[in-house]
Amino acid sequence: MSATASAPPRSHFPAAEQFLYLDAAHQTPLSVPVRNALDAFYDEALESAGPKKRWLARLTDVRARLAAFLGVDVDEIAFTKNTSEGINIAAHGLHVEPGDNVLLLEGEHPNVAYAWLNRQPDGLEVRMVPQDGRKKWADADTFAAYVDDRTRAIALSHVMFHNGQRNDVAGIARLARAHGAEVVVDAMQSVGVLDVDARALGASVLAAGCHKGLLVPQGLGLLCTPYGAKGLRPTYMALAGVADPDEHVVVGAGRVEPRGDARRFEIGNFNLPAIHALAAALDLIEGLGVRDIERHVLDLGDHLIAHLDDLGIALVGPREREHRSHIHVLDLPASRWAGFLAAEGARLSSVRDGIRISFGLYNNAEDVDRLAALLRRGLRTLPHRAAVR
Repeated sequence: MSATASAPPRSHFPAAEQFLYLDAAHQTPLSVPVRNALDAFYDEALESAGPKKRWLARLTDVRARLAAFLGVDVDEIAFTKNTSEGINIAAHGLHVEPGDNVLLLEGEHPNVAYAWLNRQPDGLEVRMVPQDGRKKWADADTFAAYVDDRTRAIALSHVMFHNGQRNDVAGIARLARAHGAEVVVDAMQSVGVLDVDARALGASVLAAGCHKGLLVPQGLGLLCTPYGAKGLRPTYMALAGVADPDEHVVVGAGRVEPRGDARRFEIGNFNLPAIHALAAALDLIEGLGVRDIERHVLDLGDHLIAHLDDLGIALVGPREREHRSHIHVLDLPASRWAGFLAAEGARLSSVRDGIRISFGLYNNAEDVDRLAALLRRGLRTLPHRAAVR
């Protein structure tokens, strides 16, 4: 990975040097540039008593940068708290009538599913679509037998948290549009790690949090509407989302008209520290190049898979580069392996299908080799039945 930044990417992440950090799909460790941006914000608040106009001007700049990063227009970006808020805005903003349906993959992230299940009292049918066991990713063929003219949306993750599969969102979007349906995408596990062009994906709505691939602390998310926001009714309304508010901030009893762009979903009082930190994170990501970051984490995956093949450990998700991501789930029972690996200083996650390894831009081949050495030791020392399935 070629970096134009002044220092190698790993040097920006002290935690990556302290222990074996393989948990980017949970959250990424704080980087020095992001920490410095947060400190600068709080210093400014301390010394200048909150220069709000200046802060909001910076927010406008970051919104424009984020739009360019995702390949959309600036009026197609709204700031949210997290992915779940964005998915709920889409689920509750979409007009549905009794008998309409939405399609979800079986095993989808709960916070994708709950948003749509919560609309069942409105008569929305939630169809859980099984995944073809012969392949380990979803595409248009996965949904084709379940979609019909009452399908209002297909909702799915771009990258699945529990096995790392990268779904063919663009192909699924073409199928959905042929039936007049929308596509709502959870991009939490792809934005900042993979080269995501929201418009090219064909997503009607794309939602993500910023504490993983976008490298900022929790509490900031984004909502992207590449094909316009007017088809979604705002779930709630505040001054920030109103079209042409009264200049004296006087409200009458007339009809409330929301903005025509994605900002209709914002309710003000932004997470300004995190937005300012996002500017520093984008500097770091763009300095390295997101395509190079994607190539880097996939290369690390190739290196890991070679070790797994040598050790006889199966991968739960896909092996093909075009169908996987930075997430690799090992077919090992978490009940024994998670404690063993944690005791050896490895930070990773247990998921429903095994042990999840997830790479960030700060990881390197030596990290993979260290993990392989731990796995080899575990295969020798853990009880055989607990070591592998």
